[in-house]
Amino acid sequence: MKNGWSDTDAAHFVTQYAPQWGTDLALRTYSSRLLGAEKELVLHGGGNTSVKTTWVNILGEKQPALFVKSSGWNLATITPEGHAPLALPFLQRLQSLPELNDADMVRVVRANRLDPDAATPSIEALLHAFLPAKFIDHTHADAILTLSNQVGGAQLLAEALGEEVIILPYIHPGFALAKAVAQAFAQAPASRGMVLMHHGLLTWGETAEAAYAATVSLVNRAEAFIAQRLVGSPPSVARVTVAEAMERYAAIAPLLRGALAVRTTDPDHPWQRFILRPLITPDVLALLDRADSRALLCTPPLTTDHLIRIKPLPLWLEEGATTAAQIHAAVEGYRQDYLAYLEQASGGGEPPAAGWFDASPRLLLMPGVGVVCVGHTAAEAEMARDLAVQTLAVKGTMARMGGRYAGVTTQEQFAMEYYGPQRAKLGAGVPLPLGDCIALVTGAAGAIGSGICRELLRQGCHLAVSDLPGAGLDALVAELRATYGERVVPVAMDVTAAQSVAAGLRQVVQTWGGLDLLVLNAGLAHVSSLEEMQVEAFQRLHRVNVEGTLHLLSALARHFRVQATGGDVVLISTKNVFAPGAQFGAYSATKAAAHQLARIAALELAPLGVRVNMVAPDGVFSEGARPSGLWAAVGPDRMKARGLDAAGLEAYYQNRNLLKARITATHVARAVVFFATRQTPSTGVTLPVDGGLPEATPR
Repeated sequence: MKNGWSDTDAAHFVTQYAPQWGTDLALRTYSSRLLGAEKELVLHGGGNTSVKTTWVNILGEKQPALFVKSSGWNLATITPEGHAPLALPFLQRLQSLPELNDADMVRVVRANRLDPDAATPSIEALLHAFLPAKFIDHTHADAILTLSNQVGGAQLLAEALGEEVIILPYIHPGFALAKAVAQAFAQAPASRGMVLMHHGLLTWGETAEAAYAATVSLVNRAEAFIAQRLVGSPPSVARVTVAEAMERYAAIAPLLRGALAVRTTDPDHPWQRFILRPLITPDVLALLDRADSRALLCTPPLTTDHLIRIKPLPLWLEEGATTAAQIHAAVEGYRQDYLAYLEQASGGGEPPAAGWFDASPRLLLMPGVGVVCVGHTAAEAEMARDLAVQTLAVKGTMARMGGRYAGVTTQEQFAMEYYGPQRAKLGAGVPLPLGDCIALVTGAAGAIGSGICRELLRQGCHLAVSDLPGAGLDALVAELRATYGERVVPVAMDVTAAQSVAAGLRQVVQTWGGLDLLVLNAGLAHVSSLEEMQVEAFQRLHRVNVEGTLHLLSALARHFRVQATGGDVVLISTKNVFAPGAQFGAYSATKAAAHQLARIAALELAPLGVRVNMVAPDGVFSEGARPSGLWAAVGPDRMKARGLDAAGLEAYYQNRNLLKARITATHVARAVVFFATRQTPSTGVTLPVDGGLPEATPR
């Protein structure tokens, strides 16, 4: 590991932050980010850093303070606000107590925040308070865990790091660990660092640079020691290629997602679904091919901090387990084993509170396929994926050293997995209505499509944004990702080609594991009398409006049958189905055919728990600065026929409905959300969004 300290960069942080926060906290922020930038040191809110300095109160008085990282903050992006200021002298006095339970510890630390608006400090705040050094760094370095998590790990660490590093046995985080760390340091005050077995590395210094340099130096020692002990060969070439494994995954992912879904008691929302993220690389496939891979990898996490993300053990699925029955049996077996673990570890006491746990696995290991990472959201699944990368790499290296994995006990795992301050990192609050939903919107780059996309994302959806490839799709994806990040993926798709539809669906499945909601919005319009209608023009609309609808309904029906967790389809229909307009025959007829296909789909897919509904809007001219493609095509003719300009035409459509309402893409999107969130037990329903057009009322 390279030492990334730069005096120039450090000076920049001082310039930026010292005027408000002081030089110590500015440099603490800089070195914390250096640590957080290395995935080999910390991941997803892991690790802790602190600095002992001064706090200036409202009276302008200076007092000693400990600034310690707040729980859940990411070191890679931390700002000075991410270190909570605490009253240091009082916290140090707590060391005289013989014991302090967790609830009181959390309460007293929170009560001694010098800024009451600061976030909750790390559960290891007292550890940082009891150690005398000014700057303290705590990381979960891969190299350290590679040594500490082996049988005989303490001896290996002593050989690798030397006498100036203290080796402390595993102790549950909290007051007892803080006291043990302080006592160990008091017995070896000249030490440079400390390894907490199965937990990580502590280093310290009187400057931010010194503490950071100690971390880099000790990690490098461990890495060099490991390199000298490697006796096994690097992973061999796997039996299948990444491309082959990805195809296998695409075929099995909907089955996996269906098996993982948890049945609820709500008839309108009968499933709690998960999001899947695959980890398929040559090294992972080769590691899973090892004869001893199950014994090596079906072991506890590297550190107890990871338990809330990936649970005590992964689920192992044999390569031949590809049927729905086999997969459901494996998942159910895991859940029963997990409940037995809770029973055993809690000593038969009260189980964790409702909402604190589910028994579903977070990592699925599948030889010939890869690792499937599971979360309630894509962000959770991505965290599990990153931890899987680290875990597999460390355990693979350990195997090459000839070592045997040694984790903490079942009771210690349970104590940390259901440790209140640790669970708090998972966040709280009411989940978004569509937070576990994967949606695909076709024709997304237009006015209505983009409005639907934004509303679905606001409701929590993981969204596949689909349209023909090109600047329109690219621009929309860039806009949406600026706000919603990785919950947005582009899917270039030509709905008129069955192969393109299949490829697009496969892309969504490979990204998130399945699909729950399809919004059929792609469509074309054409202005012509029947007398002058060119058959080729009619056929062009037929291919998009009718055949495109059929291709997607057909593909999604097969998908929903395999996934077996129900789903929703919403067709963006039109008022022209019920009140067609002259010169608009091709559009009216083909949209009516698509509408009828959706009604038939409602009949056929209901036994699968799939609801199919239609939204019938009147004219939507734009969505923000994005004009409607349909009105770009038909607007000039409509303006000419009525002797109106663009503004006049829009006013004409607004004034013809009963409510004199201007129909917007947001109105259409809200109707889609009404169906997607299953506000009523409805299928085969048409919801007009037209301000009230009596002639277009469904009948």
